Amino acid sequence: MPLVRRVKAAAVLTAVLTVLTTVCALPAAADPTVDECVSGSRTVSRYIVLFDRGTPTVEAQTEITAACGVTTVYYPEIAVAVATSADTRFDDRIGLDRAFSAQRATSRKRKSEETNSSVRRATTVPAADRSDEQWDMAMINADAAHEVTTGSRNIVVGVLDSGIDATHPDLKEAVDPALSAGCLTGRPDTTPAAWAPKNSPHGTHVAGTIAAADDGKGITGVAPGVRLASVRVVDDDGRIYPEYAMCGFMWAAEKRMTVTNSSYFVDPWLFTCTKGGQRVVREALTRAVAYATAQRVVNVAAATNENVDMANPPDSSCRVLPAGLRDVLAVSSVGVDRLKAGYSAYGLGVIDVTAPGGERLRDNGDPDRGCVLSTVPGGYARYCGTSMAAPHVSGVLALLASTHPGASPSTLTRLLNNQSQTVPCPADYDLNGTGTQDAYCAGYAPYNGFYGHGLVDALAAVSR
Repeated sequence: MPLVRRVKAAAVLTAVLTVLTTVCALPAAADPTVDECVSGSRTVSRYIVLFDRGTPTVEAQTEITAACGVTTVYYPEIAVAVATSADTRFDDRIGLDRAFSAQRATSRKRKSEETNSSVRRATTVPAADRSDEQWDMAMINADAAHEVTTGSRNIVVGVLDSGIDATHPDLKEAVDPALSAGCLTGRPDTTPAAWAPKNSPHGTHVAGTIAAADDGKGITGVAPGVRLASVRVVDDDGRIYPEYAMCGFMWAAEKRMTVTNSSYFVDPWLFTCTKGGQRVVREALTRAVAYATAQRVVNVAAATNENVDMANPPDSSCRVLPAGLRDVLAVSSVGVDRLKAGYSAYGLGVIDVTAPGGERLRDNGDPDRGCVLSTVPGGYARYCGTSMAAPHVSGVLALLASTHPGASPSTLTRLLNNQSQTVPCPADYDLNGTGTQDAYCAGYAPYNGFYGHGLVDALAAVSR
């Protein structure tokens, strides 16, 4: 059955439009007026709404209005809309298999990792060269790669995150304001305040790993010669609702970015399945990512920090979004010892590659030295996580795209996989010495559930 029940008879359509001018197509006297559907004292919720592919904009807007909603944006390329309504029956009228509000469904309290740190901007950022502290860059041969190229200004990496501090001296030349946008309504907002960070240094940290300047000060990113787009998809509460992420992918596609980096998973679930509202979210994100890929964007995502086997979810239909989607490169994390970090998710057939995300060192006076040093507003900080691993992959892809201009996403992905350093499954993965394996690595040396095709290699990316 099609998603949208179309009104085909002209007489019926006329009747519907007539009703719209009176009581929002609701016959009962107790039903709300048009104004009450979208405003008043009740809470206004945001919804993702699915339509049949090819549905015209006016038809989508008309149906949303008839259900007592207001269209925020309609993406005709994927036939998905974002709408708002104060009427709790909006999704019932559209159909529970077509409309869903993540805001209303959110029950657990979770913030994107490191998003609870306040953003501070210093007038002067320490200028000392700290590149010798970047064990992560040495691991992927980034320094040697820079002897060949630091990347092309024609390459753009979209950082779908909490926003980038474009005033940071290591990032000010990399961030392109013309390509940046905030997505916290589901519709791109290009005003600088919309894409700047508010209370989270997370996006700035990710950005530094990708493209911090190679200027002998602070740190250096994997691809310091490329451009960055700040695409804010994390709100002030640290949540990444599906309409935020969808908007980010659609914006990246519209602006023809080369790579997107998504160091998050979409709220309100760790695993998104195929029933009810979860199906709506899954379908909307699948369409958006597929569209971005069709526009020649390579999409990279962190595998999450839950130490779960993404290949064996509670239900076989469930996926972590966006890392579990077909058109996304999923990245696991390793520490200084090249062993899968204890927190990193994994999964045979899901993980594509691995990269340094860090692991706090045991039996060390400064355990954070095992984490990844990068930029934050006002200076530098060390964070650990798959969020830190993913931007290393995005940076290597940016170098690959620089040395292979015009290469398709599939070609860049194949090159990345083929050039990665093989990392076999560990013989023992008892991290705490308890006699129990903390995770099971399925697969074999060239490809396995912990490391995918292996550890990314920046030098190989620019040399072959």
